[in-house]
Amino acid sequence: MAKLLIIDDERAIRSTLREILEYENYEVDDIDNGADGLELIKKKKYDLVLCDIKMNRMDGMEVLEQALAFSPDLPFIMISGHGTVETAIEASKKGAFDFISKPPDLNRLLITVRNALDRGSLVTETKVLKRRVSKTRDILGNSESIQKIKETIERVAPTEARVLITGANGSGKELVARWLHEKSNRADSPLIEVNCAAIPSELIESELFGHEKGSFTSAVKQRIGKFELANGGTLFLDEIGDMSLSAQAKVLRALQEHKITRVGGEKELEVNVRVLAATNKDLLKEIEAGNFRMDLYHRLNVINIHVPNLTERTEDIPEIALSFLDDICKGYGMPVKSISDDAMVALQSLPWTGNVRELHNMIERLIILSDKVITEQDVIAFANPGGGTNIGQGNGTNVQPRKSTLTNFDQFSNFQEYKDHAEKEYIKFKLEKNNWNVSKTADDIDIQRSHLYSKIEKFGLKRVTE
Repeated sequence: MAKLLIIDDERAIRSTLREILEYENYEVDDIDNGADGLELIKKKKYDLVLCDIKMNRMDGMEVLEQALAFSPDLPFIMISGHGTVETAIEASKKGAFDFISKPPDLNRLLITVRNALDRGSLVTETKVLKRRVSKTRDILGNSESIQKIKETIERVAPTEARVLITGANGSGKELVARWLHEKSNRADSPLIEVNCAAIPSELIESELFGHEKGSFTSAVKQRIGKFELANGGTLFLDEIGDMSLSAQAKVLRALQEHKITRVGGEKELEVNVRVLAATNKDLLKEIEAGNFRMDLYHRLNVINIHVPNLTERTEDIPEIALSFLDDICKGYGMPVKSISDDAMVALQSLPWTGNVRELHNMIERLIILSDKVITEQDVIAFANPGGGTNIGQGNGTNVQPRKSTLTNFDQFSNFQEYKDHAEKEYIKFKLEKNNWNVSKTADDIDIQRSHLYSKIEKFGLKRVTE
């Protein structure tokens, strides 16, 4: 149900609008002055505001400006008994969705309200979709190290400073780069990513700078490089420690002169690109070994952001785990499961060698293989698909996890095969746990008994008697 706020100093108008809108099943609040209206907007989440222009304590235009300053997507419909074209234009310029005169025409009012609410929903959906497409999710956690990273992003993002992001695989370096772009003045321009480790050394220069037709054997047509594609935006060089020395020299020149030359070309092309780089290597050691240029290192390392390992910020694991739990369950179209306190402690005790990426995979595995509530035993059982990893518990003891049935992921040719296998093993485990009491098992895993019988038949499960 949409929530609306009416701000008007005339009681009769407020009562009339409220009666009409509540009849249409909207939830309505009303207030008689702009100052108190602003306070309500700050405290509550409204989907639409109807605001009078001429009021005593605070002018409606002032309410509009101040409200949109902290809630820019909130639709406003301005109403006035002294409506003119000039007033309507001014309201639109200040961000109002529409303008209606007093006394309001019932049909026009309801149509305008519906259109404003539809527009608000579209704006919200567009932002969510853009975030999904751009793979930019929130940086989760409140540990001291994460707070420092967030503060650094806020300071550095609006500048043109180059940033070198360091940290282990799976720790979230790419996410930091995305937020640096998202909060920069280049956010409306492209963010182009290049994984330097995934491109053969003989092709990296063509990938970065492009090539002219015929410049080498397979160059059958001209190609635009990543520097040109990122012109006006941001270029993110991931795993830059794996870049060849010859490509490093060209990147250094591009950073110094803001010019590039395509492979096989002669013409210099000007590029306006902000470069962000990331690596899981110690570049100073790479410089000592002769694998990385010191001058390029100093060009890239204007600002350094180090992303800590997950084991260095275990206090952030509950927030991250719950966020993954919500996202993955919704993605699978299933009710959101919960995690017991003991299970969360067990998660915090794991040696997260794969960092946040490994935690995401772990939560997905637990969602598939566990009941409605993920328990400590589930974490112990499914912590490692191959078994053999000791989980240190909070009391300092080690528990040897049960060897999981998923010993070899290569045996599955597709995801459906894996899901069927996991489902079969899960049902088999629960049946054995409940001594093959089908009613109890169906209740345990929250499915109908007839559905469980169908699954038993589908997977050919049989009770083993000794």
